[in-house]
Amino acid sequence: MLSFYGTKLTTTSAYDQKGNRLAVTLVKVKPLIVTQVKTESKDGYWSIQCAILTKSSKSLSKPLKNHLKKALPNKAPLFLREIKLSKEPKLKPGEKILVTDVISVGDQVKVTGTTKGRGFAGVIKRWGFHGGPRTHGQSDRERAIGSIGQRTDPGRVWKGKKMPGHFGTDTKTVRGLEVIAIDKEKNQLIVTGTAPGHRNSLLIITKTGVAKKPILLKDRGSATSATLRVATAPAASSEPIKKSPVKKSKTKKPVDKKHVAAKGEDTQITKSKK
Repeated sequence: MLSFYGTKLTTTSAYDQKGNRLAVTLVKVKPLIVTQVKTESKDGYWSIQCAILTKSSKSLSKPLKNHLKKALPNKAPLFLREIKLSKEPKLKPGEKILVTDVISVGDQVKVTGTTKGRGFAGVIKRWGFHGGPRTHGQSDRERAIGSIGQRTDPGRVWKGKKMPGHFGTDTKTVRGLEVIAIDKEKNQLIVTGTAPGHRNSLLIITKTGVAKKPILLKDRGSATSATLRVATAPAASSEPIKKSPVKKSKTKKPVDKKHVAAKGEDTQITKSKK
């Protein structure tokens, strides 16, 4: 078994021992629950069916409830996937598979996921066209596709012509990534690079080899905890926030010019009387 399933948490950054900044992806890798074991004599191949994450069984159909009664009697799987094997597995329905049983720190992996859906997109967003000129009477052709036709021969549009259309929701695989940290307590995995898909989307992590020069994080313990802290927001404290006392600045009272003028007049009158 070389594959494991997880859900994408977020993309952040970490630092290695040389001080280089790395783009990393945090993956939630909870234990897989075996729901069925397929045999070569009955099904024609060896494989295990696993439940990834769980939810309420309220909306579960009766046939699926009966199928999962041994492994998940009171819950429903969020995702149900099958992993093919080359030989008979030593697993039974209801047992759990941990990420450390399949993947370890320093392994090279490939990550497969479904890209974000972007709806109907034009050629500039979908294919990276540069667009037309703004001048010479072409103010309305800046993001246009341009000419798509041919001459008399072949007299048609070539198949595979890049045009506007649905963009995203494609299955993509990113290769050459490396596992640099595993947090067993939080069930989280840190992989170098970026993985396809939006947050909480399903990812397939497949082991392809072992790195010759594994990446070591700068102060592995603190760096790992600091990186993992990005995925989960800190809990709000119940204690009231203490406001620091504001020091009042000593400001001089504004001088009343009318009062000063009237006072000066009185003094002049008194002097003249004397």
